[in-house]
Amino acid sequence: MQAILILAHKNIEQVTKLALKLNTHFEVYIHFDKTMSVPKEFRNTLDDNHIHYTSKIDVHWGSWSIGAATVLLMKEALKNPQINYIHVISGQDWITATPQSIYNRFKNDDKIYMTYFKATEIKKSGEPIIWWQKYYFNYDRINRRSTFGKFYHRGLLLVQTIFRVNKLKKLRIDLEIYSGENWVDMPRDAVEYCIDYLDSHPNLLKMLQTGCFSDEFWMQTILCNSPKFKQRIIKNHHRYIKWEKQHGSYPAILDMSDFNNITKGDYIFARKFDNPYSNDLITQLNRNNK
Repeated sequence: MQAILILAHKNIEQVTKLALKLNTHFEVYIHFDKTMSVPKEFRNTLDDNHIHYTSKIDVHWGSWSIGAATVLLMKEALKNPQINYIHVISGQDWITATPQSIYNRFKNDDKIYMTYFKATEIKKSGEPIIWWQKYYFNYDRINRRSTFGKFYHRGLLLVQTIFRVNKLKKLRIDLEIYSGENWVDMPRDAVEYCIDYLDSHPNLLKMLQTGCFSDEFWMQTILCNSPKFKQRIIKNHHRYIKWEKQHGSYPAILDMSDFNNITKGDYIFARKFDNPYSNDLITQLNRNNK
């Protein structure tokens, strides 16, 4: 049995339709952002189809809350001893193959499909991303996306660089820090290892809780520091993501212009989908995957 974990923060109708499609072959677990309204009609639909859902964490962009919601769903899925493989997607994903073919692809598979790279070797927006874990941030309280949040972020970097802050040293983190995307496909034992490691290393959890974009660091750092699990990682998560700005969003909100690239590639999911821009694309993908 396989489970799909969905992290959702908008578009309840789209998320429900996605969950219903996946529910034919997977156990589906959804975390709705605590601020997201889930009307009774949708709750009834989810209940009637035995789709698991919760809404416990107020998710803030840039904070650990996204990682915390992922951990919450993983722990829920692991309560079912029959689940042997877990996929993590967002509520703005859509499938690019049939549920049956996706399920069959990972049947009896012990590989981990995940992007990763050493945080000391990468810069984003001109910032060494190791700073995002080396320094202290509080984006569960400050809106990182606001104009104030952007200036605040620059100020935090400047002050902590001047004072040579090193949270990693203070917390005695002796791991190589890795980063990658939160969207992964992993066998049960890898998921259990991530959860057990996090639960037994409060210093690592503290690093993540006071870091920036920590959902992109926790699984990669835990698994890539384990020789046993690192050798099983395939550095490809088979997601189509367009790293361009489109329809006011980066990464892009997809539309019909992306259909050929999606169907020509070796993908199982794509993102981001948002109405009205993606409606025709979703319809065409559904027709293509009957």
